[in-house]
Amino acid sequence: MTNLVIMPTENGERMNLGEFAEEATIIEETATPKRVNHFIEANTQEATLQHLKNDCITPVFAKDNELTVNHAAFIETVWEAANSYYNGETIGTPDIRVSHVIKGRIPEAIHKPANQLLESDKTIYYERAAFSIDIPTIYETVEGNKLNLSIVGVRAYNQMNLYSKKVPELFRLAIGFKNQVCCNMCIFTDGYKDDLRVSNTSELYRSALELFNNYNPAKHLHLMQQLGNTSMSEHQFAQILGKMRLYQCLPNGYQKRQPRMLLTDTQINSVAKAYINDENFGSFGNDLNMWKFYNLLTGANKIHSYIDAFLDRSLNATEMAIGINAAYMGMSITNGLLTN
Repeated sequence: MTNLVIMPTENGERMNLGEFAEEATIIEETATPKRVNHFIEANTQEATLQHLKNDCITPVFAKDNELTVNHAAFIETVWEAANSYYNGETIGTPDIRVSHVIKGRIPEAIHKPANQLLESDKTIYYERAAFSIDIPTIYETVEGNKLNLSIVGVRAYNQMNLYSKKVPELFRLAIGFKNQVCCNMCIFTDGYKDDLRVSNTSELYRSALELFNNYNPAKHLHLMQQLGNTSMSEHQFAQILGKMRLYQCLPNGYQKRQPRMLLTDTQINSVAKAYINDENFGSFGNDLNMWKFYNLLTGANKIHSYIDAFLDRSLNATEMAIGINAAYMGMSITNGLLTN
């Protein structure tokens, strides 16, 4: 068989292949949109700071018409506090998620049929909002996963009485580490204020700085690194899931004597499915280390929690993972540290 030699064309002329040639078919590859992970996904939509500032009204306290601290002011205040406290670090743009839109109309449009309303006739605000601000220059690697320092805030008007006079308003604020593989949030006790009540942005700013100052990232990272040193068998994992399902059915008095468990049955089912199918933390047929178990818990929380319950369950996932790990290691937890 003679060798096939392809000669270059001269003077830009094409080779004439005559009847043997077929018209070229241009194949265009359709780009598959890459799935974007968010720190919370359940029943939420993405929003921008500009949208919250320019398109949303600010709720008031009904009896005295005093303004609340709106979502945009909350986010901007915490972002400014982060820039001040972590001066010299890279502070990311807030990733904002909202839910439960509250719609209304301006007074001039009260009698208009709904199908005749103009955009300028409508008012909206969101009952619940959450945001995450990453600080990518402060990071660590745990079990091969890069973790960035991250600040998370939650605001839910449904947990306040807006029909009263103005009182200190409820916010939730946390600082911890976000797993960059899946955007699961890792929250620790000294990095979470679950009952932050302030009357204005100045008080909010000071409270945010106080939280950042009290947080001990080295202790938090140490606890997470220890999770990778302990594993459970599939049988033990199944026993733990069974106990978690049983927890919801316990009599109130008995339940109160147990370590708290805030995950729902839907989230427990999600943990079981992820154990089999999750490409990052699944371990079907093998032992499951506690770091992976922890991320199965935080992943279920991320995709099945409303905004107002998200941070409490994030902390509870940490409590459960550390508590079970301590039990397996025959240790106790003192001031957040494992001790013999």
